[in-house]
Amino acid sequence: MALPPPDDTLRNHLHDQARTAATRLRQEAVEDFWRGADAAWQRVAQGSQALALRSAARLRARLTRHTLLRAAAQTAPSITPPEGF
Repeated sequence: MALPPPDDTLRNHLHDQARTAATRLRQEAVEDFWRGADAAWQRVAQGSQALALRSAARLRARLTRHTLLRAAAQTAPSITPPEGF
């Protein structure tokens, strides 16, 4: 027992509903994509910033240690070997 084909008005209405639903879903998918891409970019940017801050802190510590060692070397008495050594 086959159903009679829908009339043109009903078929056009269903087609319009399907087109509207497809457009909405496509827009949601695009928005979700860009939201995810933006979140990924934020994570990369935060990771890069953290890496740059860590590198700057390490450089600062190395420069401080270098400065202290140079100051200590300049103020330390010079050691001369004994005669005949």
